[in-house]
Amino acid sequence: MYIPGYFSENHPDELQQLINNYSFGLLVTTIDGRPYASHLPFLAAGNRDNLVLYGHLAKANPHWRSLGNSESLAIFQGPHAYVSPTWLESKGVPTWNYAVLHAYARVELLHDTEEKREIVMKLSDKFERERASPWVPDFDENLLHAIVGLKLSVTRIEGKFKLSQNRDHADQQGVIHALEQSHREDDVGIARLMRARLQANSVAK
Repeated sequence: MYIPGYFSENHPDELQQLINNYSFGLLVTTIDGRPYASHLPFLAAGNRDNLVLYGHLAKANPHWRSLGNSESLAIFQGPHAYVSPTWLESKGVPTWNYAVLHAYARVELLHDTEEKREIVMKLSDKFERERASPWVPDFDENLLHAIVGLKLSVTRIEGKFKLSQNRDHADQQGVIHALEQSHREDDVGIARLMRARLQANSVAK
């Protein structure tokens, strides 16, 4: 991924939070010289130096059969927003702000029933726990037999948070103000990331 220095994000907490908040990722593997992708939710465990991602694929999905042969890439897309040059005090052009993470990993296939059960139980708990009436997981053997568990041992992480860091303070404030007026959740999410970054830089100084 192309990452100019001012857009590079290496802070472990920020990267972990992006995975936790935007855990529906894209798993990409090269199969017979062509890219193959599957969309699936992930669970993250460990830390940046020892990060492991868990998920599962339908056994009917041929993707899993090639996962042990090469490195795979898990992509996590955070909030993103269009940026209009009319929001800038200085001259500019239309652009896009966003937060994204690429995790390169070796994949281990999990066929053990109890290991697969643990993955789907934890995934269910992650998304059900804050609901007013959470669903109580009940996965029978036939359902578990129809999936393949995945354990991704991450070997390298690239984080890119493009938040107008290449613009001056007045321009960044103009972008934040405009995005905060939007009704789009992603626009507000980018504004929140930008404001937090400005505040952190102010404290650091």
